[in-house]
Amino acid sequence: MLTDYLQRREELITEDRALRIDRIRANYTTAELKADEVVRSIRAREATTVWGINHEHVPHQYPGMEFLNAKDIILRTDLYSKIVSKMPKGGLLHVHQNASVEARTLLDLALGHPAIHIRVPGLLDAASLETVLPIIQPIPVEQYPAANVIGITDVLYTGGWVPIKKARELFDHALGGPAGFDNWVLSAFMINPSDAYDKYNTPMKIWLKFGSTFGVTDPIIRFVPIQKEYLRRFILSSIDDGISYIEVRTSFFKKYILAEDAKTKLELRELLLIFREVTNEITAELKAKGREDDFAGMKIIYNTLRIISTEELESELEQCSRFKQEFPDLIAGFDLVGHEDGAECKPLIDYAEPLLRFASQHPDIPFIFHAGETLGDGTAADMNLYDAILLGTKRIGHGFSLVKHPKLMQICREKKIAIERLTSSMPMHPLPIIMNQGIPVVLSSDDPAMFNSMGLSFDFFQVLVASEVTGLLTLGQMARDSITYSMLDERSKRAAMDTWERRWAKFVEEVAAMDP
Repeated sequence: MLTDYLQRREELITEDRALRIDRIRANYTTAELKADEVVRSIRAREATTVWGINHEHVPHQYPGMEFLNAKDIILRTDLYSKIVSKMPKGGLLHVHQNASVEARTLLDLALGHPAIHIRVPGLLDAASLETVLPIIQPIPVEQYPAANVIGITDVLYTGGWVPIKKARELFDHALGGPAGFDNWVLSAFMINPSDAYDKYNTPMKIWLKFGSTFGVTDPIIRFVPIQKEYLRRFILSSIDDGISYIEVRTSFFKKYILAEDAKTKLELRELLLIFREVTNEITAELKAKGREDDFAGMKIIYNTLRIISTEELESELEQCSRFKQEFPDLIAGFDLVGHEDGAECKPLIDYAEPLLRFASQHPDIPFIFHAGETLGDGTAADMNLYDAILLGTKRIGHGFSLVKHPKLMQICREKKIAIERLTSSMPMHPLPIIMNQGIPVVLSSDDPAMFNSMGLSFDFFQVLVASEVTGLLTLGQMARDSITYSMLDERSKRAAMDTWERRWAKFVEEVAAMDP
């Protein structure tokens, strides 16, 4: 009797998990199967040795817990340092270009350029330090202040521009001196644990923090000398993390970037030229080192904000099509972004007519829409999922509320509409539901600069550590899917997949040989 029960139990489990992406392949190599066993053994060991002990300043700890509180613990695990961080990850398909480089790196770039200046709108002291935001931007040389300018914390300061490097040097020692300056500026560049889980602990509140952060960093990034180096650092750090292809969402809402003189407004075509220039430089450098397999290239997903009028959208779509004609290998698709639950943001249905017309006229520019980035059910943001699918989106960004819609999940599974997902606190995340329904998932970092979580290693770690079902084979298939569901042409996909498979085979051999 028990034998029969156990057999039926095993059959039910197998049937229940049959749609998972890691069940697609039946011909795993001996090395893959052994590597998967090693990883599962390490995970089981660290469930006790890492997550089963108390950690100072961490109120609770468990596998897959909220990332900002868990990061320091994650970095000390073998699962992260020896496995996930070394894994070839395929493509990064959802990342916003203006939040793609470590905050510390951006600050260093700003400190290293003489045109970057800073000012504050009011008194900056111990009482106001947490509420006053810096205004940082390049200014033309003729507007530079006198060499004997006072600092922004001086009692005589009246709100004028100060070279950022000078402001750092003169920062009041009572507020921490240069290190205090760094901490203050970086707090405006990033979201820290107290922001995420206390001060801005609702979706509406956290979007306010997002907005203020972009408001501080964008003027620095959209300055040509820094834009070039920022993009370069992003690509190189991605490659270092095992990412071999990138589709980066780039905003064209603001209609210019600043030239090196900090006053000439350049048309956005110049931004695309920068992308082409930097990408080609890196490709050439890698080839010269015999590392051409490390990088399959980068494309741009043109995006603007979903606060614009229908007439403005027509103009954006026209510009996108012109860029596609001039830069056919660079433009991957079109998206509308913004806080879907926000009062100012419009739902996709408001833009349906121009979007339908554009889709019929420009089949070479697919839609890759953000949709369902909400906790709501039946709200306008939730309903964006219906419109994204009807408008023919190739992938869905976030799709957090998708699990509330069985028919839409079925459509995504049948039409192979991949979901671009980032991970934060896994036990509360609908990702396992999506995966168990057989819907393709591509792990993404979204706005990594906000959380100091560059690359994809942390995202892959969170998925792996939070599920007893998921293993290394699952992560491998997710990496494959990131190439399969990219906007590369078929020939380029095959080439990217072939190089990834070679790197994967080497990786699993190394893992299989490890002592768990």
